[in-house]
Amino acid sequence: MSSPTPEALLGPADVRELAAALGVRPTKQRGQNFVIDANTVRRIVRTAEVRPDDVVVEVGPGLGSLTLALLEVADRVTAVEIDDVLAAALPATITARMPGRADRFALVHSDAMHVTELPGPAPTALVANLPYNVAVPVLLHMLDTFPSIERTLVMVQSEVADRLAAAPGNKVYGVPSVKANWYADVKRAGAIGRNVFWPAPNVDSGLVSLVRRAEPIKTTAGKDEVFAVIDAAFAQRRKTLRAALAGWAGSAAAAEAALVAAGVSPQARGEALTVEEFARIAEHKESGE
Repeated sequence: MSSPTPEALLGPADVRELAAALGVRPTKQRGQNFVIDANTVRRIVRTAEVRPDDVVVEVGPGLGSLTLALLEVADRVTAVEIDDVLAAALPATITARMPGRADRFALVHSDAMHVTELPGPAPTALVANLPYNVAVPVLLHMLDTFPSIERTLVMVQSEVADRLAAAPGNKVYGVPSVKANWYADVKRAGAIGRNVFWPAPNVDSGLVSLVRRAEPIKTTAGKDEVFAVIDAAFAQRRKTLRAALAGWAGSAAAAEAALVAAGVSPQARGEALTVEEFARIAEHKESGE
């Protein structure tokens, strides 16, 4: 396979020209900020450790900056785009700039939150620049729906990156941190400056790497049961778990019984617990009834 020329990727002038031709103005509502720097998208692909045999799913490809960089390396790329104008234009951009790889590209014109199947082979990696307002739900939905995704790298608002990668005891540790950890080992994988985007956002961005757990968490509780405990624990994060889980367990006494049976102090708070501890609490719900 001949390696694509650097011109195949989109630079600042290309992005603005494409946007103007399509009449696209990045919208705040969808949190759209287009990447205009070829070095940045190549860095994302490298950090994501995309391999020649990978089937990559990309959410929110926009004008195709990252899509093209992924196609340089991956076996195939499937992009999920909700925007009508962007979805209609993307295949032509791929064909024009990387004709030799166009048959390796597929587009799904849909809201990523509603996607339950993808064309072609099962995806092995997820790489995406996710808008801050939907980043966490989209990420969790994709990890849940496509268990074949082994490696994920998402670019999100810096504060969302901190939350996703936070460990127990950290002040930003919360629902996104615990739920992401249910699926994967999560870590910060770098920072991205504002000047690589158009328009430049007024917040910094960060990269988050998620490597799917080799073995699912060992628990007799189902995911929904564990997530119900997590949601309850953080809904009133200042309260002790005995109080915070009272509604979930049926009473404070039942919550205390479940906590004690799980080996967790009823006086602890949700931000101190690992995902494994939340799973143990979920297993003991019935023992407190």
